[in-house]
Amino acid sequence: MTTVRTATPSTARAINDRLALNLLLEQGPLTATELRDLTGLSRPTVADLLERLRRTGLVAVVGERGEQRRGPNARLYALVASRAHLAAVDVRSGGVSLVVADLAGRTLGTADVTVEDPTAPETARRLVATLLDTARGAGVERLHTVAVGAPGLVDPATGQLNSTGKLPGWHAELLTALRELPGTQVILENEVNLAGRAEYRIGAARDRDTFVLLWLGHGVGAAVILDGRLRRGFSGGTGEIGFLPVPGTTGLPTATSCDGGFHSLAGSAAVCDLARAHGLPAGAAGDAPAAEAAVHAALAALGPGKPGGAFLDELAERIAVGAAGICVVLDPGCVVLGGEIGRAGGAELAERVERRLAGLSPLRTEVRAGTAGGGAVLGGAVLTAGDAVRRDLFGEP
Repeated sequence: MTTVRTATPSTARAINDRLALNLLLEQGPLTATELRDLTGLSRPTVADLLERLRRTGLVAVVGERGEQRRGPNARLYALVASRAHLAAVDVRSGGVSLVVADLAGRTLGTADVTVEDPTAPETARRLVATLLDTARGAGVERLHTVAVGAPGLVDPATGQLNSTGKLPGWHAELLTALRELPGTQVILENEVNLAGRAEYRIGAARDRDTFVLLWLGHGVGAAVILDGRLRRGFSGGTGEIGFLPVPGTTGLPTATSCDGGFHSLAGSAAVCDLARAHGLPAGAAGDAPAAEAAVHAALAALGPGKPGGAFLDELAERIAVGAAGICVVLDPGCVVLGGEIGRAGGAELAERVERRLAGLSPLRTEVRAGTAGGGAVLGGAVLTAGDAVRRDLFGEP
């Protein structure tokens, strides 16, 4: 015998409130009539929930809208975006970028801080002070949630950051200092996973619930989203494809070094070496900006007798080797190229990778260029922090 459970009045009210708040967040100010049409709720139910949400300070009347009918204009209701504030922090080896935003995700303040001396004892405190100063400069006294994107593994069980390489000591100290902020929730996530969320929600994979973001920058990594859910794995290591053994390298990776893995084929230093081999300019540092510039130089050198096409073909071959290792296991149907190298290559590189991948795997896979931009990590962090704030304020599951 099956027992059918019905929602209690309080549960029904919470569901209706959540539905209305999300509509106001996504579609902007709405009239009560528009909310009724969008939700299918009755006139008394909508009137009741709007009054209830106004009392909580989550919704306010922001104006009126004239309608083609007799009588007074309809009131416009909007989410009070200043009800809570959030921040996003993109942690890199040489510094951080940060954003302070409101409940609707609108940017209120930004800052970029370079860490000149990674061994300085007050580095983490200085970075937190910059975040708080940026918030106060935007009129924000308290941050409800801070989402942090960092390189390395984030243990799903403990929430601790574990390095697959050598991370500066101030990374862990920064997280400790942030977690000491009173009344502020801190969410730590791998940077590539955040970029994957950005591509899923606002970027190249908005029409996909299953795809893989292949991050091509200083190092390589992947974000795996299956059936609309970000997958982290047992130890948080899903997507650590820099360690993927591939043909074409001089050795094999080890537990402590990705040299010899896919990183050695498609990381920024390898891309710069490849560019020089094709007679293209590439910075001596071999970092992500230098690799990005090399790809741009290749795109500018396309055509008969020019080196750009041969370079892009060989780069696409390398990327396809790593992508094939992912696709034959996960069958995502779509791979998005992100990071400095993926963004620089754009559709030209994506099309080449797709063609080569079709020859390596029997599984049909579309390859797209990422569109979330250079701020994909910060964008994903803002989305993640916003989700957490709404779960708290809206009562979302």
